[in-house]
Amino acid sequence: MEKWNQTSNDFILLGLLPPNLTGLLLLLLIILVFLLALVGNSAMIHLIRVDPHLQTPMYSLLSQLSLMDLMYISTTIHKMALNFLSGQKGISFLGCGMQSFFFLTMACSEGLLLASMAYDRYVAICRPLHYPTCMSRRVCVQMIIGSWILGSVNSLAHTVYALHIPYCWSRAIDHFFCDIPAMLPLACMDTWVYEYMVFVSTSLFLLLPFLGITASYGRVLLAVYHMHSKEGRKKAFTTCSTHLTVVTFYYAPFVYTYLRPRNLRSPAEDKNLAVFYTILTPMLNPIIYSLRNKEVLGAMTRVFGIFSSKKE
Repeated sequence: MEKWNQTSNDFILLGLLPPNLTGLLLLLLIILVFLLALVGNSAMIHLIRVDPHLQTPMYSLLSQLSLMDLMYISTTIHKMALNFLSGQKGISFLGCGMQSFFFLTMACSEGLLLASMAYDRYVAICRPLHYPTCMSRRVCVQMIIGSWILGSVNSLAHTVYALHIPYCWSRAIDHFFCDIPAMLPLACMDTWVYEYMVFVSTSLFLLLPFLGITASYGRVLLAVYHMHSKEGRKKAFTTCSTHLTVVTFYYAPFVYTYLRPRNLRSPAEDKNLAVFYTILTPMLNPIIYSLRNKEVLGAMTRVFGIFSSKKE
C-alpha cells in the first residue's frame, strides 16, 4: 500500500508513472535522460567558458540557456524519482512552493532568453554592421540579467498568490510536480481572476516572445535567401534552423498547455506535454546545438579531443 500520510499543509503529487515494473523502467529511462542533460549542459557551459573561439554574445546566451536547462530538469526529476522509489507521494507546503518558484522562474527566464537569442541572430545576419553596437558585451549582460530578474519576479508573484489560496481537504495534485494550474482545481474559492492572470502572464512571457522570435527568423530567412555567398547562406540557415528547432520543442507544448481554458484540459494530457518542456528539451538542447554547429564541434576537439580524428 502506498503511504499518503501528510500534515494539514502538505500536498500529494499523484505522479507521472504507474506504480509497477513499467513505471520503474520508465523511471530508469527518465534518469538516463537526466544524466544526459546533466553531462550535455555542463559540457556546453564548460566549453563556452574555456574556449576563446566561443567568447561571443551568442554563446554567452547559449551558456545561460544550458544553466537554465540544468536547473529546470533538476527542479522536477529528483522529487518525482524519490517519491516513486520510496512509495511516498507527499510534498511539504514549503517544498511545493520552492518547486513552483524555481520551475516558473526557469520557464519565464528561458522564454525571454530564447527571444534574446533570436534578436542576436537577427542583428548578426540582417544588420551585421550594427552588431558590435547592438549586441555589445554590456547589452548581452543586460539581456541575461533582465531575463533572470523578470522571470524571478513573475514567478514570485504567482507562487506567493498560489500558496495563499485556501485549499480544500483534498490536496492531491494530479501532476508530477507543483504546477500552479494543476493546483487551482483544489482551491476552495473561485479562481477565475487568477486564471486570467495566468493567461496574461503566459501571453507576456511566452506568446509575445514566441511571436517576436517568429518575426525575427522570418526576416532572417528572407535575408538568407538573398545572400550571394553559398557558404554564408548555408551557415546562416544551419544556425537559424537549429534555434528554430529548440524554440519549437520548448514553446509549442508550453503555449498549448497554458493558454487553453480549464474545461479543455485534462491532467493526463498536461502531464504528457510537460514531459517535453521539463525533461526532453533540457536533454535535447545541447545535442541540437552541438551536432549542428561546427564551432561547438571544433571547441570539443580543442578542449576534449573529441572528433580529433576528423581533423585534416
